[in-house]
This record gives sequence, C-alpha cells and structure tokens, in this order.
Amino acid sequence: MALRLGDMAPNFKAQTTAGEIDFYEYLGNSWGILFSHPADYTPVCTTELGKTALLKDEFATATVRSLFVIGPDKLVKLIITYPASTGRNFNEVLRVVDSLQLTANHSVATPADWIHGEDVIVVPAVSTEDALQKFPKGVKVVKPYLRYTPQPNL
Repeated sequence: MALRLGDMAPNFKAQTTAGEIDFYEYLGNSWGILFSHPADYTPVCTTELGKTALLKDEFATATVRSLFVIGPDKLVKLIITYPASTGRNFNEVLRVVDSLQLTANHSVATPADWIHGEDVIVVPAVSTEDALQKFPKGVKVVKPYLRYTPQPNL
C-alpha cells in the first residue's frame, strides 16, 4: 500500500539507539519527520546522515530515498521522494515544516517561495470582513480570493 498525502501514517515498533519505540507513542502530540535510506547507504546518504543524526529513525530500504512529515494527528502531511543520486535539501524541508505548522494553526496558506517571516495568504474560506478581525496586523486585498497578511505567529 502506497502512502498518500492525508493518509493515516502507519504505526510501527522499531529498535532505535534509544531502545524500542512505538511510533505513535514516540510522536505523541508532536510533528515527526521520517527519512528513508537504501540499505547499502550511498555516498549521498552519508552526507545526509550527519544532518539527520538526531532523528534516529529510518522508514524504508529502497533505492530511492523518501521523506515523510507526519502531523500530530498522525496524518501524512508531506512526501518527497529523491533519486539515489540527489541529496535532500534540508532548508526546503524546514521551510515546508514551518509552512505546515503555520497553516495548521492559522487560517493561512504560504505563497510560492515563501520563507519564514514573509507575508502569507488568507485562505478563501475566511471572508475579507472576518480576515480584518482575525488578522489585526492588516490584510492587503489583491483580488477577492488573494489577500495577504503578515505572518500571524510573529
């Protein structure tokens, strides 16, 4: 069964350097990032392991490497799959996690190339009138469906 965005992440038990864990218990009410690596660890994987040493978990052993972001609700929020020849972009992973956490807690979306601290988009489900109340830092209306506001959690 292939995982897709919005699917419930499977629970599993794994032996880690911290002992055996139950994934759901380990995750608790936090966000999780799972990295897969091929069983034979390519030179590209070696460059990544130094960046991921604190995460300790591996999810699969395929010739491609995938990254899964799991939300506190245990749903798959992001899947990125890389070929064995391409290293992962950790700045992009952190940018996406920032966006996912921001959009999960506020009625906003992040535009293309958004980085932490920049303006965000008010989702269409929020009327302009409600947006003006909800976002006291202001709302810039470009089109009725495209309204910007300063990042609300700063």
